[in-house]
Amino acid sequence: MLPDYPFATPPAAGETFEVSPGVHWLRMPLPFALDHINLWLLEDDAGWTIVDTGFALEAVQACWQTILGRLAATARGGRITRIVVTHFHPDHVGLAAWLETRTGAPVLMTLGEYLTAHAVWHEVGGHGNQPMLRQFRAHGLDAERCAALERRSGNYNRGVPSLPSQYQRLFAGDELAIGGHCWQVRVGFGHSPEHAAFYSADLGVLISGDMLLPKISTNVSVFAVTPLADSLADYLQSIDRYRELPAATLVLPSHGLPFYGIEKRVDALHAHHEERLLVLEEHCDSPRSAAELLMTLFPRDLDTHQTMFAMGEAIAHLNRLEHAGRLTRIEDSSGRVRFVRKQDDSGVLSPSGSR
Repeated sequence: MLPDYPFATPPAAGETFEVSPGVHWLRMPLPFALDHINLWLLEDDAGWTIVDTGFALEAVQACWQTILGRLAATARGGRITRIVVTHFHPDHVGLAAWLETRTGAPVLMTLGEYLTAHAVWHEVGGHGNQPMLRQFRAHGLDAERCAALERRSGNYNRGVPSLPSQYQRLFAGDELAIGGHCWQVRVGFGHSPEHAAFYSADLGVLISGDMLLPKISTNVSVFAVTPLADSLADYLQSIDRYRELPAATLVLPSHGLPFYGIEKRVDALHAHHEERLLVLEEHCDSPRSAAELLMTLFPRDLDTHQTMFAMGEAIAHLNRLEHAGRLTRIEDSSGRVRFVRKQDDSGVLSPSGSR
């Protein structure tokens, strides 16, 4: 069942639309199959707070210049008081440093997202293209697709040409006073290291970032730096905490349309991932690698960008099945990783869905 959408049409690029008192919706282009991101402007006592910044494209900078110029002509004035970033992905943090320089406003992020952005940008500490390629080769990705991914080296930096060199740290449970409203920081995991969402009880609004999207499931990947992580469990436990919010909460996602129906959406995401887990388990009667199972999870042609996310997601689902005792990981002497359905003591394959 789909959520309820109170606004059928998104604002055009360079325009804004008020979705709740003092909360304005912006939409910016992305150079991918997922071709847009939603950003947010919050009216503040002394100006405006920006939530997420967009991918570093000239078209996005032009949109911001139009919007900032329009804000300067309002009675409130155009001062930007804060630049709040939900997480380190380039469509969210891409223009944070540019906006910081242009407006003089401080950048607010969680520690995990700030440090990860710098680690990915500089490709250090187990982050970057080469560790990812080693991980994907270990999980069976062929040489041709690995070569295509290698040619994308530096793609993060193209979307994020520079990063802030200082920031104000956000903690889970922090409360930000913005325009007479209290916004609570709600940290989630699985999609990124320490993703910040923002909930205003008095407005009945949740800025969910990528943690809760209305139609698609956000990407949940295992990264090379944490190869045994149970990212899918982390993600599902995080979104379960949204069930405590009132049913009338308006969810403002980073992609798609604003919606009502948190609990229905959380239920649907649980059902979707469990169905994917069952399908993978059933295809592991003999040892299979993540790459061999890509078409099982994603039965369509994948471009290079999509292959990167699909491999991370396949590994996340296989790790979840291993952590749940439903699959066994097999690693050979060359480091090649496969998974097989777990057998009971008699050598009989465990039934699908057993724990």
